[in-house]
Amino acid sequence: MIYTVTLNPAIDFVINMDNPILGTINRSDSETLYCGGKGINVSAVLKELDTQSIATGFLAGFTGKEIEESLKNKGIESDFVHLEKGFTRINVKIRSDEETDINTTGPKISDYDLHLLLKKLEEITQHDVLILSGSAPKNADDNIYAKILSKVEKTGVLTVVDTTGKKLLNTLEYKPFLIKPNVSELAQTFNTKISTLHDIEKYAIKLQNLGARNVLVSMGDKGSVLFSEDKQVIIQSAPKGQAVNTVGAGDSMVAGFVAGYLKSSDYKFALKLATACGSATAFSEGLCKQNEIAHMLELIKN
Repeated sequence: MIYTVTLNPAIDFVINMDNPILGTINRSDSETLYCGGKGINVSAVLKELDTQSIATGFLAGFTGKEIEESLKNKGIESDFVHLEKGFTRINVKIRSDEETDINTTGPKISDYDLHLLLKKLEEITQHDVLILSGSAPKNADDNIYAKILSKVEKTGVLTVVDTTGKKLLNTLEYKPFLIKPNVSELAQTFNTKISTLHDIEKYAIKLQNLGARNVLVSMGDKGSVLFSEDKQVIIQSAPKGQAVNTVGAGDSMVAGFVAGYLKSSDYKFALKLATACGSATAFSEGLCKQNEIAHMLELIKN
């Protein structure tokens, strides 16, 4: 079984409008609500890939109930910890000539809340996959993902971490199977500038030396590159298309890579499917659908 963990889920309120102006009343052309958060997005794309998962993490209030109901309606199994206070956050995404995102804070979690989540993960075995994705609640420390990995380390579960900064670096001693920074996140992690493939390779290898087994770096319209634990450097070009909405593209890549690897045990195919899923989402209003993924696979070279 694949378990996706979203510590700070959200309802994304996407507003399409022309030329918003600060300090005035702006009117939208259209609005759409998406229930998600990075791990939940991964579960949704896995569903499109006919791969079962269980979404877990923390939910709170009326917005949390809406996310849970949305997952149920999509046929995605979930098992969240329900917080007693607060409400799951609502993020505002403004789409005009440029993308503007306002990501909110979310509810606080306590040590007891984390204990309840870890209890839900006690049944994990070496035959499972655990995917940890996204930001953490504001009051959570930089070791929160590392704490989760420390509890499941002895099970032999395959782990994936998709977060940034210290939260990512602190997990590397537990040797996650896969991490997936984009170029910007890779640069931020090492407080540097990255402009060439050589730069990407330099810092990806640093992450491997710190413990990451496989490092997948997404490069936007330039495609993606995988630095595998068996010393392969696999570059995958991206299909041509018009980017509509990049929210969830990285999560789609994670879903595609995990599903592809589980089906084939082949890194090259996993990267190809990851790139197809990421591109299909980037070219769509929402998360990619099965037919869109299939179309991207046909367009991708090699």
